[in-house]
Amino acid sequence: MNMKLLTFFWLLFCGYFLQAQELQAVVTVNSQQIGGSNQQAYQALERSLKDFINNTSWTGKRLKPFEKIKCTFSLIITERSGNQYKGSLIVQSARPVYQSAYESPILNINDTNFGFEYVENENLVFNERQFSGKNLIDVISFYTYLILGYDADSFQNLGGTPWFEKAQRIARNATGQQNYAGWNSTEGPRVRGALIDEILNQQNNNLRTISYRYHRFGMDLMATNENRAKQEISKQLMGLKTYENNFQMNYPLSLFIDTKKMEIFNVFNGRNTAGINVNDLRNMFNMLSPKDSDEYWNKWK
Repeated sequence: MNMKLLTFFWLLFCGYFLQAQELQAVVTVNSQQIGGSNQQAYQALERSLKDFINNTSWTGKRLKPFEKIKCTFSLIITERSGNQYKGSLIVQSARPVYQSAYESPILNINDTNFGFEYVENENLVFNERQFSGKNLIDVISFYTYLILGYDADSFQNLGGTPWFEKAQRIARNATGQQNYAGWNSTEGPRVRGALIDEILNQQNNNLRTISYRYHRFGMDLMATNENRAKQEISKQLMGLKTYENNFQMNYPLSLFIDTKKMEIFNVFNGRNTAGINVNDLRNMFNMLSPKDSDEYWNKWK
């Protein structure tokens, strides 16, 4: 295939996915930790969330199912008192890799500070102008826009900004709500409000650009030029050294590493690493993510 034709198909590919800004979510609600034989409320909650996430027009675009972003929302209920619930929410998303059946993980986050009110079979409607008062809609909408932002960033440099800004608006509407934790940055560095503010902080634009080039000029090239793709991935990852002085307080950076660590390990674990200094990568990741040293970084040969 000549270069002009290849470029044409690539532009079609990019244009297609830049329009694919809606979700195809798998939703699960797990109540095993609190037991009980009456599962009706949890089943209703699962249906309500699935309908809310998949049928809300988050971007104003109407897309076919195969065009949508694949993601999962896994809600683990740990406490319940009437209509009040507490638990954790695991949110994951992935994006396809060009000319491959492989899907690259984009977001993998576990929110362990999730409390909300839910009345069985209530209609969930998102209003970006104000806090819902029950927290369920707000948290789910926040992570929906986070998924959209991360996905767009992987196809266009800083392309997720409009969706991140919507997530930030949701967080600011929720800040100060005394009944529900997990929003206000004064609670600590690992809350929703702190995360979205850091993502949109210009000091983290470098991380967002690294992620974009990692996917667009690295992963998307793996099927056609593996060695060149790995060299680009290595180059971009080494750019993370700019955060070595504040990596412990950088939530987006730790989230990026936690999401991508298995993929990063697999990319450089084996053949076709000519021209790549794996030792430099090992040393850097041992510094940035020492908890993963034994499972990943020190296993590189």
